[in-house]
Amino acid sequence: MSATPPNPMPAAFIGHGSPMNTLEKNRFTEAWRAFGQSVTQVRGVLVVSAHWYVNATAVTAMERPRTIHDFYGFPQRLFEVQYPAPGLPQLAEEVAELLRPTHVGLDRDTWGLDHGTWSVLVHVFPRADVPVVQLSINAQKSFDEHVALGAKLHALRQRGILVLGSGNVVHNLRALDWKRPDAAFDWNQRFDEAARELLTTRPGDVARLQEHPDFRMAVPTPDHFQPLLYVAGLAAAAGRPLDVLVDGPAYGSLSMACYTLDAACPKGSSTGGPVDGATPPARADETNL
Repeated sequence: MSATPPNPMPAAFIGHGSPMNTLEKNRFTEAWRAFGQSVTQVRGVLVVSAHWYVNATAVTAMERPRTIHDFYGFPQRLFEVQYPAPGLPQLAEEVAELLRPTHVGLDRDTWGLDHGTWSVLVHVFPRADVPVVQLSINAQKSFDEHVALGAKLHALRQRGILVLGSGNVVHNLRALDWKRPDAAFDWNQRFDEAARELLTTRPGDVARLQEHPDFRMAVPTPDHFQPLLYVAGLAAAAGRPLDVLVDGPAYGSLSMACYTLDAACPKGSSTGGPVDGATPPARADETNL
């Protein structure tokens, strides 16, 4: 195991889009890969995924988390993907301690790594050799409470832990337009730009985005937005804004925006389509509910 780095470990929010990004090469997945290559001396990863959205705060604490294929209707080769990263029970206990007095259940046999986690990590850490732990999103907590929980995790960054949020800033599956693979509806663009302005200047105020006039269209359900709150909380605790890693829309009603904190990696293009010869940047996942 690598020694704990002298500087804080980076943190990131990844707009993960469709599970098909697991198998595709596009400018988003290339940005994720570049981010992973910039991270060194990492002890483990703590992921807050949109797809572990329950009425409790819990953390995976098993030695060998299973790969969960929590979707349907996709090609068989996607169901064959395995991400056999080890768990890190010690990290689970550290998370539970840091988040006190919030009770954090230690899940030793129920969950694992859902596609919000492994569809991203197959690009960030393709060798699956970095231990991974997931933290659930407690549906009963407010946006401000999630931001506060994220801020409490700041000590992990000094212990070699990469904190990763995985969701989407804009995620409205009912409004998808298959004719707009690389374009955004006006309300998507307005909300995405408002989020970018806030996150790159005052990330601690991220909960104020609930007041935006396009919030209900951009965030019809909170699950994909709330992982962002944890990374914004970390940025607020650090007293620094987030940086744009890569951004851009997909199918009218999705945002693929990704943000980093204290990352030493090249930033991706904020405009344009997939990399040459690649398939479109995201296909809709109608099971991301």
